[in-house]
Amino acid sequence: MLPNDKTPDVTPEELTYIQKVWHTVAIVASLVVVILIARVAFNVLLMVLCGTLISVYFHGLGDLIERYTHLSRRWAMIISVAGSFALLAILLWFMGTKIQNQIAQLSTTLPATVNNVKAKIAEAPFGNKVLEYFSGNNSQKLLSTAQSFFSTSFGVLANIYIILLLGIFFTASPSLYKDGIMALIPPDHKFMGRYIINRISLSLKGWLKGMMLSIVLVTIILTIGLSFIGIPVALVLALIAGMLRFIPNFGSLAAMIPGVLLAFTISSNTAIVVILLYILTQTIVSNVVTPLIQKKMINLPPALTIISQIIMGTLSGALGIIMAVPLLAILFILVDELYVKKMKQL
Repeated sequence: MLPNDKTPDVTPEELTYIQKVWHTVAIVASLVVVILIARVAFNVLLMVLCGTLISVYFHGLGDLIERYTHLSRRWAMIISVAGSFALLAILLWFMGTKIQNQIAQLSTTLPATVNNVKAKIAEAPFGNKVLEYFSGNNSQKLLSTAQSFFSTSFGVLANIYIILLLGIFFTASPSLYKDGIMALIPPDHKFMGRYIINRISLSLKGWLKGMMLSIVLVTIILTIGLSFIGIPVALVLALIAGMLRFIPNFGSLAAMIPGVLLAFTISSNTAIVVILLYILTQTIVSNVVTPLIQKKMINLPPALTIISQIIMGTLSGALGIIMAVPLLAILFILVDELYVKKMKQL
């Protein structure tokens, strides 16, 4: 063998350095995999929470039916589930055609409305600067941010199907899953575990009751108000505002945008009236519903609610924004029971 063909010897120092490099690469790769798995698992956890809320709704309605009709628990739950789906089907049957026509009208008129509003804003010097800022690369950044902000893991329809399926399973046999959670708790902490679960359940029931009531009130008030003002597609705009009540703070502002844009096509005074109508509606609903929610839920700091929505929206899109408040309430209860109260006892 020629001298230049001889394999150079690797010193122990070089071998140790190579091992450290490969160890670092392995650790970084493992962390990336764990983060990706955790993100997917977190999205699944949110869908489980949505399914739990659906189960809470069915059981809450079943409690009312059982209380006022004195039927057995089984028949009360059957009426709760079947009646809810029947009512939804009836509403879609009678209102589906009108909603579909208004959605088609809204999708047709909204682009032209946006262009008209842009033209009116461009007439003012300050408005022209605003339009220049939101054009070009900045508009692309905003669009990509919005797309990632409202993205979902499995698609909207697949998520809805999975959530409904989970909700039905949780409704059919809640004790099975509750007993499974209790089996993970040590025997000397089972009483505390049951207390925390019951407190979380009561809090979620209160939140869900308040959301359902606020959706109905917002939809009715805005439908009547927008129709009286003469705004087209009033029913769809009211339904959008009602459903966006699930998103505190940001939902009310987002719901106002299409209604105000359509009002601008009539006149500036009409747009001002529509803005006042939205503000008045939110004020009425907040004064009626918020006290009801606070009776059942802990008082969440507004700033912390907004921060949780931003974090959850970045992590899990629209589903994260919707579930930010109930998830924050659950975390508050856990921290209060498992840490704060124990610290006060020291």
